[in-house]
Amino acid sequence: MRIFDPHIHMTSRTTDDYEAMHAAGVRAVVEPAFWLGQPRTSPESFYDYFDALLGWEPFRAAQYGIAHHCTLALNPKEAGDPRCAPVLDELPRYLLKDHVVAVGETGYDSMTPAEDHALAHQLTLAHEFGLPALVHTPHRDKLAGLRRTIDVVRESPLAADRVLLDHLNETTVKEAKDSGAWTGFSIYPDTKMDPHRMVAILKEYGTDKVLVNSAADWGRSDPLLTRTTGEAMLAAGFSEDDVDQVLWRNPVAFYGLSGRLDLDREAPAALHEGNSILRGGE
Repeated sequence: MRIFDPHIHMTSRTTDDYEAMHAAGVRAVVEPAFWLGQPRTSPESFYDYFDALLGWEPFRAAQYGIAHHCTLALNPKEAGDPRCAPVLDELPRYLLKDHVVAVGETGYDSMTPAEDHALAHQLTLAHEFGLPALVHTPHRDKLAGLRRTIDVVRESPLAADRVLLDHLNETTVKEAKDSGAWTGFSIYPDTKMDPHRMVAILKEYGTDKVLVNSAADWGRSDPLLTRTTGEAMLAAGFSEDDVDQVLWRNPVAFYGLSGRLDLDREAPAALHEGNSILRGGE
């Protein structure tokens, strides 16, 4: 089983996770830029973070045979903080980078006017830079948030079929699918979706343009739940080809819209800017 996790926050994970993911079949990941668990106090902290997603994290992933790409954006959680607003003006210089395969995560957290502006602006940037967009749908009042998101996408220059609407569930999947966008589902131990609910959605709506991710971060989450979902699909009667479509070919197709997806990486370098992931002597 080959696995491409299209949404995982590896900055918050350990090298043990990379090792376990590779053993489970994960060969590629996309890491969306998001908040750090506490508010950033200046835009410069974003730029250091973006640089890490473009340099250090791909280096770290490569040590375990995993191709790492990222999406960059001013995230919904911090879009309303005026201290972070300058990030929108600096994003263009980062969206030119080779490992950036989408604008994201953008979208909604609390559905404020500031979030409206950030979402619309970043969808326009995605169009201007020829990138797709990863859009975070809110965890509260999900259906209203999805509808507001779809309205902003329709008003933007970015075509719906270049948008991934993420963090969906049973209440939002139909309207998301009907919008023409790609649909994304986060599999979590306690919240969001679980493998069996995901299988039920796949049975009802099919496997076309569906992405399944772990969204693993610094909270209680599991970077191996993509594999668990694939196994649940097989147990429910889906074919190995169906599993491959959902866990590999669909994320390759979506992020391939960027023209920057590179899954054939060379052997990893021993050092990144003079540093390794080793500590102490051999």
